[in-house]
Formats: sequence, structure tokens, C-alpha cells
Amino acid sequence: MESRLDPFPQRFDRQVRFAGLGIEGQTRLAQARVLMVGCGALGGSLALYLHRAGVGELRLVDRDVVEPTNLPRQVLFDERHASERVPKVEAAAETLARGGGPTRVVPHARHLDARLLDELGRDVDLILDGTDNLATRYLVNDFAVRDRIPWIYGGVVGAGGMVMPIVPGHGPCLRCLFPQPAPPGSLETCDTAGVILPAVAAIAALQAGLALRLLGADEQGRASFKPALVQIDVWRGETHRIEVNRQTDCPCCGDGQYEFLESAELQEPTVLCGRNTVQLPASAVRPDLTALEQRLERAGARSVRRAGPLLRFGAEECEVTLFGDGRALIEGTEEPARAQAIYDRFLGA
Repeated sequence: MESRLDPFPQRFDRQVRFAGLGIEGQTRLAQARVLMVGCGALGGSLALYLHRAGVGELRLVDRDVVEPTNLPRQVLFDERHASERVPKVEAAAETLARGGGPTRVVPHARHLDARLLDELGRDVDLILDGTDNLATRYLVNDFAVRDRIPWIYGGVVGAGGMVMPIVPGHGPCLRCLFPQPAPPGSLETCDTAGVILPAVAAIAALQAGLALRLLGADEQGRASFKPALVQIDVWRGETHRIEVNRQTDCPCCGDGQYEFLESAELQEPTVLCGRNTVQLPASAVRPDLTALEQRLERAGARSVRRAGPLLRFGAEECEVTLFGDGRALIEGTEEPARAQAIYDRFLGA
């Protein structure tokens, strides 16, 4: 076994005894590098599972800080982290370190854009989705397909969620399933529809199991992997497995067009000088402002009001102005990461 496992001859005994891994599989885990995109409810649970499993390196990226509302479902954080508003990746790294083990944890408290994705993802063996918005998922899908890096899509809201592993060259990509992202604000988020911890745990466990299989498998095992979309509802106790076929006319894995990756390189948040405001660029799909107005009111956003082609509402200590093309002004901050987090909280998916 590799020297990385030598100080822990007993630690991984039960995993090594599992026929799906064995010594060779555990050794591959110890050599693996994983990029964890998002470190909240889903990402934090995933990080915990893979850290305990002995993955070689975990790169955590998340722009957000810990808040009190995170604590019922985000397992790596405590009240001190929330009261001090510690960056989620730093709090996660601190908690994981207390568990010991050989895994190297590298936190990045930054917004994931195309440049950072290339920097952190170019040499990883797997990318895990723990994010809370579609834009980042389509960005990751473009990058992963282009560079032929496996990734595992996962989403959770309310009492359920879905998971789909994506292995470029061996099955469909995200755009085979969802060719275009839904309009901003058209889908429920954890902040608008709520979420319960058992749903998070179920989705994270499925993602983690698939991750161990992909990372621990040899080339033959990976080539025989048959991805499918799995939906789980822990409230109803229902599970559905849906076969998804690769689409030959898929613009991403079929035609090699990486429009989300390329457009993301051109569009960045802008701090408006002297206005304590951040402008977020237009989205690829136009939002339905009428439907969004009704949803925001139900979700508890402050002072939701429509003004012709604009929609305004209060969020945290900020004022949000949403334009018909998806562009947004977040007044009350000069921090692009915070502005993006507020946008994703109410308008992401």
C-alpha cells in the first residue's frame, strides 16, 4: 500500500475489506484530488464523507460565510462559526482537521469563475457539485466535458433532490438532460422553499458513494460505469432511477461548444464606483419578472415591488434591482462575492 496510508494501518480496514475497493481501490483514493464546488449543506456533507474515506486532497471553494440559518443542516459548522461569520471553507477545514486522517484540505474562500475553475480543476480526478445555482453547474459541465474530467451533479431542495454522475466520453452530460438553464428565479431554492437535513444527507450519501466508485475504480471499471439520474424524496420515501441517453446533437458533449465557459470569461461582477453597489451581468435566459414577484413575496423578501421592466426587493441589508435581461444591481455592498451570494439565494437554482 502507498506510504500515504502507512501511518493509518487500522483506519481504513473496513473499507479495504469492501470488495468494491480493496487495497488497490483505497490506494487510488489516497492518490486522488477532488474539487468540491460549494461548501454548504451538500458540499459540507460531501467533504466530510470523502475526508473520512481517505481521499488524498480536497480542494474546497465557496465564497460565502457561515450564518445562523445554516446550522440545522450544514454539518461542519457550529455557533462560533456563525457568530464570527467565518468563511465556510475555513470553518470546514478547521472541523475536518479535528477528525485527523491523511487527507490534505485546501480551502479557497473565493467566487468560482472560469479562471479559478481552470486554476483549481485542471489536475483533479473528480469535481463534486455542492453549489446552489445553475450558472455554476453549466460552467462546471463545460469545463469537465472539455477537459474530460468526471463530475457528479447533485441538487437538493425541500425534502428531495437528484444526482447524476457525468463521465465525459462514457455517457450524457448535464446539457443532454437540461439543454438550457431555467430562467433566473423560476425554480425553487433552499431559501424560498426550505430544505430538511435528511434530504441533504440522502443526496450527499449517493454522491459520495458514486465518488468512491469512480475514484477507486480502475480504467476498466470506469469505462463500464453506466450513469443515470436518480431522484429521491425522503418525505414520501420514494426513489426513481431514470436512464439518460447521450444526445448526439448536444451543443456541449456533441458539438464541442462551451458557451457557458466562454461567456463566463467575459462577464464579471462590477463594483460601481462611489455607489456602494455591485452590478451582476445579464443572464443567458431572461427571468419571468411577474412569476418571480409572486415567489419572492411568498419567500419573505422585503418590499417586493414591480416598476415597469424592473423588479426591486430587499434582501439582508441590501436592495436588489433586477432587470428584464437578468442583470442585477445589489445596493448596500461593494463585495462581489456577497452580491452574488444574495442573488443566488433568491434567484439561483
